[in-house]
Amino acid sequence: MLAYSSSLVILMISIWLGVSIGTADVPFSTLWDQETNPGAYNILWSIRMPRVILAGLVGASLAIAGAAFQGLLKNPLADPYTLGVSSGASLGAVATIFFTFSIPLIGTYTLPLFGMTGAFITMILVLSFARLIDRSMKMETLILTGVIFSSFLGSCISLMIALSNNQLREIMSWLLGSVSMRGWPYVQMILPFVLIGFTILWFNRRELNAMMYGDERAQSLGVNVKRRKYALLAGGSMLTGAAVAVSGAIGFVGLVVPHMTRMLWGTDHRHLLTLSFINGASLLIICDLVSRTIISPAELPIGVITAFIGAPVFSYIFFKQRRARR
Repeated sequence: MLAYSSSLVILMISIWLGVSIGTADVPFSTLWDQETNPGAYNILWSIRMPRVILAGLVGASLAIAGAAFQGLLKNPLADPYTLGVSSGASLGAVATIFFTFSIPLIGTYTLPLFGMTGAFITMILVLSFARLIDRSMKMETLILTGVIFSSFLGSCISLMIALSNNQLREIMSWLLGSVSMRGWPYVQMILPFVLIGFTILWFNRRELNAMMYGDERAQSLGVNVKRRKYALLAGGSMLTGAAVAVSGAIGFVGLVVPHMTRMLWGTDHRHLLTLSFINGASLLIICDLVSRTIISPAELPIGVITAFIGAPVFSYIFFKQRRARR
């Protein structure tokens, strides 16, 4: 209970700070008071609140996807960014913008749908390629495979940027990674996929615990390993694709949050997934707050802040794993 209560308190504080602090400070009491200060009320509900909620949903999605990938692959360096899944989602989303795709009946949901498709296909390709090189899928092989795919997909994105005309500005602003000026429509866009993806991963939390000890052990406990793996990959890819589609590629959240949560509260996925979800939301809300206030009135891309945090953590985990193997 301490883990949940402390994580929820941090989340509430993060939301309060994110809503209140900015170029113009807005008292949190304005949330319920429209008559006293209508200007501040409109800033809070039209700009700050959807931005904070969107940042929270994106951070939560990337964090729980990272926790699921790390548990499934038994690798603490696995996350949507290092495995190339974010690049796959980025390619799907950029292609949607570049070719102005819009599927009838689903309209605005075309963007996250293509993002999720790109993420899922990339995840399958990375795992298949890594298994061809090294059947034991060592940590180094998996990370290098993710880097290879990220580089190739990045070149595809660069090609579309070079060929784009009217869409160039939209693509570039999206690629920088931001939740600025997205508004309530983007919250509505990502929310269904977050709920579905979280539900898929949460219902597989016990099976994920069993698979951490090997496929044979999991099968002996009655787990349909193949079906559960595809369910976990689908859930993680859905969360990654939807997050990338609305905010651009934001790295290292899926690496840092599960690792720190695991260090503090243990490896049981019955709790790790939910706690990563909550803490991921808190982290990205705070990172977004820093990105828009540190050089105010200008803004930094939020991915810059997460990279400053994530790169040292990535290095620490990598060298720790290498030292443990010697």
